[in-house]
Amino acid sequence: MPVSDSQLTQMFEEVLALSNVDETQSVAVLKSHYSDQRTVRAAFDAAQRLGAKVYSVELPAFNHPRAMGTDMTAYCGDTPLTGNRAAQTALEAADLIVDTMMLLHSPEQEQILKSGTRILLAIEPPEVLARMMPTREDRARVLASKELLEKASLMHVTSKAGTDFRAPLGQYPTVPEYGFVEEPGRWDHWPSGFLFTWPNENEAEGTLVLDKGDIILPFKNYLREQITLEVREGFITGIHGGLDAEYLREYLAYFNDPEVYGISHIGWGLQPRAQWTAMGLYDKSDGICMDARAFYGNFLFSTGPNTEVGGLRKTPCHLDLPLRNCSIYLDDAPVVLEGDVVAPDAAIVR
Repeated sequence: MPVSDSQLTQMFEEVLALSNVDETQSVAVLKSHYSDQRTVRAAFDAAQRLGAKVYSVELPAFNHPRAMGTDMTAYCGDTPLTGNRAAQTALEAADLIVDTMMLLHSPEQEQILKSGTRILLAIEPPEVLARMMPTREDRARVLASKELLEKASLMHVTSKAGTDFRAPLGQYPTVPEYGFVEEPGRWDHWPSGFLFTWPNENEAEGTLVLDKGDIILPFKNYLREQITLEVREGFITGIHGGLDAEYLREYLAYFNDPEVYGISHIGWGLQPRAQWTAMGLYDKSDGICMDARAFYGNFLFSTGPNTEVGGLRKTPCHLDLPLRNCSIYLDDAPVVLEGDVVAPDAAIVR
């Protein structure tokens, strides 16, 4: 059902209040012509209602010649902010940025965060924002799992479909996403509700089986057949299956970059209001499908860049692949069993 402008403004007011926006704060709304103008207005008006000093930074659109498709996650690295030091300085002056145009996976975003400015990304349709309004309970659930993941030295993932994947941990930090930014230098995405880390470099091994109904982003389709991925020394070395596997092979090969095959972040979904089925109800141009990334009990792994946590893989191709019905173990202790969260303080009685 459609969300009214009044409701959208009220929603932003609640999320910005969770992010500690008040009369002592300055808020920049980062936008371009392709930003959802309702989202831009609601963010601006909500920050004003909270007494913050508000201003806009508008940048022109940017399209890299090698980018395919219109999804904002389909090409990483360069953004409309690349090389625009004046605009970056204006953004670093803010206490909080509402990003309605997507700076993720860019060096400029990391530089802004290191200045202490916090960033809230909001690019999904208003109706998705409404269904997955962040709460303090979401934060508590994600942080409880973060504590477990930070202590673990090995993640082992299995499934009845054939997944048997092991990733030694400890080299990289754990990142929680719950939809608001209450601490200096924090980035988050509304909507969200999951957590992840990265395998130690060149140490992830095993088999990942994408089963029927699993999702590849940014393709935004449900698989009709299985794809089997062989992983050796942290990289995908084999892609087996039918047409879906051929499509994936051709897409990755297009970038002509061995780094696109690297295993990037790995973790699991913790948002009960996100739905596996939701992607089928939207056009492919409607946002980036955060439902798929966050739905409760998924195993989410990705490929490509890891520079946002100090890694050396700077590559333009980034895939997110949420799998259903997996079991996830941390040092042999289960946190997800066949797609159901069992981690302490994170499981929800249904």
